[in-house]
Amino acid sequence: MPFYFCSRSIMLYIMHKGNHENVAYRGGQGPIVHLEADLHGTIAWANASQRRWAFSLSNAGAAYTEFRNNVANLHEINWESVAARNWAGAARDGKQAEFLIEELFPWSLVERVGVVSRETYGRVQDALQNAPHKPRVEIKPDWYY
Repeated sequence: MPFYFCSRSIMLYIMHKGNHENVAYRGGQGPIVHLEADLHGTIAWANASQRRWAFSLSNAGAAYTEFRNNVANLHEINWESVAARNWAGAARDGKQAEFLIEELFPWSLVERVGVVSRETYGRVQDALQNAPHKPRVEIKPDWYY
């Protein structure tokens, strides 16, 4: 399962614009939620559960990307690009760095759900009503375009 290190990902921008010829989804960013988990806690869980994990230095699907699976190499991620709000040009590749975990990601590791609007907030709260694990839900318009 892939996760970006940032909000306002390039993929979210594509969803927001709704005009990419290779993406059938045209519903905009309104119903899309961000799931946030602690990286080190996730890695600890993966190691204890014997799940492989890695992170990419750019788009994990690109033929040229490099992967790492040691926390000592996290400094190799271009964190300036990951945080960039304007990611045209050189920042584009670094913005797409991803964390990947093998097979599954337990819901119990999700600490926060970020949403763009009060409407989506209500829908998420309704969905979580009977869930045994209820992460914080916050309206985070700055995480969206």
